[in-house]
Amino acid sequence: MNDSTVSRYPIPALESLDEDIRQRILDVQEKAGFVPNVFLALAHRPDEFRAFFDYHDALMLREGGLSKSEKEMIVVATSGANQCLYCVIAHGAILRIYEKNSFVADQVALNYREADITERQKVMLEFALKVATHSVAVTDKDIGVLANHGFSREDVWDIGAITAFFALSNRMANLISIRPNKEFYNMAREPR
Repeated sequence: MNDSTVSRYPIPALESLDEDIRQRILDVQEKAGFVPNVFLALAHRPDEFRAFFDYHDALMLREGGLSKSEKEMIVVATSGANQCLYCVIAHGAILRIYEKNSFVADQVALNYREADITERQKVMLEFALKVATHSVAVTDKDIGVLANHGFSREDVWDIGAITAFFALSNRMANLISIRPNKEFYNMAREPR
């Protein structure tokens, strides 16, 4: 693999990376069977790599009212709105795995309103997309709608924070042209 198949910025050699970054990449490789290109691309700027993945983990691994699947739905829907190929493909694969459904990620990325998800999840995504595309218009009424569907105020924060974090991720992935790994495309798809 050459650098241009990952990003428009240089990819540092694994052996040149600080031990904590190198180990994180090796841990991901062991778990996934490959290294997602986002890890390679962001290793170009080590301090930002650490901050990015620390905040990612704080949001995505946090215990709370949102399931892992719902968090991935937020990422996929808002990344679709932001036209981030990397995040739609990579997080779509994760969503398919969590949902055990080979169709849901494509549905959520293109039109969550027609997706085979719950009404509660549709309300969650409607709010996330409002935060992603027009956050200045968020009102107490929007938060009330979420509350009426069982979301706590902490859940609302999580929805907004995940949306905002992935807005950063989407923009950086687009800026540096992170390419999705080919492995993501077929993950959790039904065999022919």
